[in-house]
Amino acid sequence: MTSAVAYYRVSTQRQGRSGLGIEAQRAAVARFADAEGIAVIQEFTEVETGKGADALDRRPQLTAALTLARQTKCPVVVAKLDRLSRDVAFIAGLMVQRIPFIVAELGADADPFMLHLYAALAEKERRLISERTKAALASRKTTGMKLGNPSNTAEAAAKGRKISIDEADRFAQTVLPIIASIQRSGVTSLRGLAVALNNRGVRTARNGRWQVSNVRNVLAREFVAKLLL
Repeated sequence: MTSAVAYYRVSTQRQGRSGLGIEAQRAAVARFADAEGIAVIQEFTEVETGKGADALDRRPQLTAALTLARQTKCPVVVAKLDRLSRDVAFIAGLMVQRIPFIVAELGADADPFMLHLYAALAEKERRLISERTKAALASRKTTGMKLGNPSNTAEAAAKGRKISIDEADRFAQTVLPIIASIQRSGVTSLRGLAVALNNRGVRTARNGRWQVSNVRNVLAREFVAKLLL
């Protein structure tokens, strides 16, 4: 049976909006591995954006996955190509390391050329979305429409608080399945959960390391959500 290293990632800016969370990625990779007769020898999980020239430096779990894949001479498998990056240069840089990648969504036969092609399409799509957004904002300015809401600071502050709460809730929904998985393994204390999350490479909402208070806050959100059901 062929071996592989699995890598999962969600972006801190896009939690809950991509439609492919950590557990969904794990399920997709598991289905693919089962169908292809691949044994996943280790999993690496990351909560980090894929943008920026220093993206690899900010993704220690991806670095660890690459290191293990190189040592064991096996590929790295991801659910979707954008879990690695939407940046062609970044994908090309990974290819230079001569570590094979398998994208479950594209199938086992997708060669490096196809991966470059799909990455180029994803990068172009991201650029077009950015350009359309900037054009829309520029159009509003030229018509005299004021952006933002400077006339009602109280309302703007309330909206800001709601956005922060919504982001915190989305982050909790992303991390809670991971916490549940850790709890099923027998770790139930807040400190133990924090240690396990750090060992898995999962970052907090502010991209820091987990402390007891962080775990308590996430679990408290889950408790409140259940009460409101």
